[in-house]
Amino acid sequence: MAFWNRQQQMGWAALIMGASILISRFMGLIRDKTISYLFGAGKESDLYFAAFVIPDFINYLLAGAYFSITLIPLLAAYFDQDEEEGWRFFSAVFTWVALIIILLTTIAMVAAPQLAHIAAPGLEEQALARLAFFLRIILPAQICFLLGSCLSAILYLKKQFTVPALTPLIYNLLIITGGILLRHRGIVGFCWGVLAGAFIGNLLLPYIAARQCERFKIHFRLYHPGLKKFVLLALPLMLGQSIVVLDEQLVRVFGSLAGVGAISWLSYARRIMLVPVGVVAQAAGVASFPFLAELFAKKDYAQFYKTLNTALRGVITLLIPLSLWMMIVAKPTITLIFQQGHFGPADTRQTALLLQILLPVVFCWGVQQVLGRGFYARQDTLTPAILGTLVLFVSIPLFHFMTQQFEAVGVAAASAASIALYTSALTFWWRHRFGRATFAQLGTDSLKVIAISLVACAPAALIANFPPPVWNGHPYVQAFYLIAASGFVFAAAFLFLATYFISSMIEPFIRRLGPLGCRLMK
Repeated sequence: MAFWNRQQQMGWAALIMGASILISRFMGLIRDKTISYLFGAGKESDLYFAAFVIPDFINYLLAGAYFSITLIPLLAAYFDQDEEEGWRFFSAVFTWVALIIILLTTIAMVAAPQLAHIAAPGLEEQALARLAFFLRIILPAQICFLLGSCLSAILYLKKQFTVPALTPLIYNLLIITGGILLRHRGIVGFCWGVLAGAFIGNLLLPYIAARQCERFKIHFRLYHPGLKKFVLLALPLMLGQSIVVLDEQLVRVFGSLAGVGAISWLSYARRIMLVPVGVVAQAAGVASFPFLAELFAKKDYAQFYKTLNTALRGVITLLIPLSLWMMIVAKPTITLIFQQGHFGPADTRQTALLLQILLPVVFCWGVQQVLGRGFYARQDTLTPAILGTLVLFVSIPLFHFMTQQFEAVGVAAASAASIALYTSALTFWWRHRFGRATFAQLGTDSLKVIAISLVACAPAALIANFPPPVWNGHPYVQAFYLIAASGFVFAAAFLFLATYFISSMIEPFIRRLGPLGCRLMK
């Protein structure tokens, strides 16, 4: 049996997927670093980032990111009942997904010049024509993403995680390769890399792996009784365009109205801001979901709320101090990662400022990730979709006003305010429906974490703002020193204070350090 067809147990599966996420995010930074090095923050990079607005919207419209939530449980039920019936159901889903995404992609490619005006209304006509060209290259990648998601669902069902873990790595690798090899043609090489990466990594590789499954069959099939249930489960996710999934698109659309370079500055800043969200919040949400679903199925509501409370407490304990420290080292972070080639000191200052505006709501991203899983565990996909859509309608005029008044800074502030509003709405509705048990002591504990973090920030800020003169003229060495030194001082001060004032919150993380952690808790 080939390595990509081997079944993995839960422990190995978690390790494989965790490593994939970590490496993928690292490669994403390399990809953005390559773009910033070759093109800086100018018209070409703005066009590249803007070219994803329409394709990503189509993906969200078809709930591409939620296939595992809606399709896998139904596949499991049919395959458990009868293997042949499982493949018939899968064939019907695959057929309809293929027909719809091909139709939408064809329409979007024909209407690319008109859609370019929607994606980046602030660009001039010549730039919009080039954006339409980029759109026509990137749009077919959505066909690969959606059909590949169907095939990956089969692999997940068969407990084969290796290929799904490889897909984002191949995707990013080919984007970087295409951009470098075709750099003489401008940023269009990255667009061709997107299409190649989507086809090879997200469609071809999962198809080859799925074909090795026993009794693999895909037929053209327009009807199956399970389609109705699949559509009913997916419909709220398809129609409810949450501010969480469209925030990036709003940032790009309104960023085009904030001047040349704004889309790029915002995209780079947002990439760094989402690193702690992915590492901490996404991991907490994914890890807690199966436990929450099992507890809700058993109707053990007391333990359900306790588990959710524990997950929220962990997210707050990590994200609040991490985001406050990242605000201190925003400038050296951008210097170290992006400032090189065509990305100069002025771009660094602008990007660092936008990053500092986005970072205070990192904990909101974490809370909504975990709380959203709570709704999904209760088999409620409708509430988050409705609340997210309502916040979206409020956010659009806010984005417009803030962009007119403050340009790129206003876009970043509107993004932060929108995520905070959505998290507040989700929290309020949960408390209204299910009571306060989920949030027991979280308010008081959050204030304690903020206070301790601010005290720990003081010595770290001194180091970050007064670098030693010995490294003047060596910006990358200096940036690395500022990040490492201030990070060490902040971590030491925070852990010292936390063990005294919030020991119950920090203990679960300290214990994982082994003997060293046990000594710290004494």
